[in-house]
Amino acid sequence: MHIEERIHIAVPPMVIDRIWSEVDQWHLWDPDTKQARLNGPFTVGARGRITPSKGMGVPMVITERTEERSFTVEAYIPLFRMHFEHKVLPIAGGSEVAHRVWFTGALAFLFGPGLAKQVREGLPRTMQSLKAYAEQGHRQLDKDA
Repeated sequence: MHIEERIHIAVPPMVIDRIWSEVDQWHLWDPDTKQARLNGPFTVGARGRITPSKGMGVPMVITERTEERSFTVEAYIPLFRMHFEHKVLPIAGGSEVAHRVWFTGALAFLFGPGLAKQVREGLPRTMQSLKAYAEQGHRQLDKDA
């Protein structure tokens, strides 16, 4: 089961990538994240912790990273994995951003349906929030230049 949302954001991919790489700031644009941190640079293999707005914090690791294109984070508890894939593509007038979520592991059948419902409800809100954050921040950068 995969859940995916896409949105057009009127900034170049490098702006989206910069926002993604500021892990300790994710809560500013993701209403479903209370706190996130990495123990090291934003690269494959970096480990950290993410705490959702509802629930307990869980360990995470960056499993894929292509600068200015994509990254994937895997959050995990024993026998259950949540995969969060983020992609950005340049298009006329800015970027197309896609976030995709799926679950794996022996307990996916147990935890997946309830979490999928939460993700389906929250992901559109997260994408709208990312759009507002990116576009407002980019306008501010233009003013400061």
